[in-house]
Amino acid sequence: MSVTALICLVVAISDGDTLTARCGNTGTVQQVKVRIAAIDAPESKQAFGVRSKENLSRLCFRQQATLQPLDRDDYGRTVAKVRCAGRDVAAAQVSAGLAWVYTPYAKKHPQLVPLQERAQADRMGLWSQKRPQAPWTYRHRHSQR
Repeated sequence: MSVTALICLVVAISDGDTLTARCGNTGTVQQVKVRIAAIDAPESKQAFGVRSKENLSRLCFRQQATLQPLDRDDYGRTVAKVRCAGRDVAAAQVSAGLAWVYTPYAKKHPQLVPLQERAQADRMGLWSQKRPQAPWTYRHRHSQR
């Protein structure tokens, strides 16, 4: 995957860590489904799932976004670092307590861990719950049914 940054317009928000953007120039516009790198937001039926999506919408919907593609995931989505209005979206979601740092990628994004620790200490968002359930645990438990 190339490291060239793409300038795009965010046209849809799926959940707290996934968006759709239109990238390219008139006549060569391409729609890209993007998974924000290094974070995992609560699923829509989980506590704070809707709030996480709303926050991402507030940050990015109908905004210019800079995407730095890193990889593709198992669902064919582009995994990318995303900035909306100059703001690192992963950092914003984690700081607000509306996404977890996704453990397998934490070492590649060390700046996110202290943000999550501060959100936990301040009981922000999902950290206000007694026992917040990680989205990967939630998905695993609900795929068993």
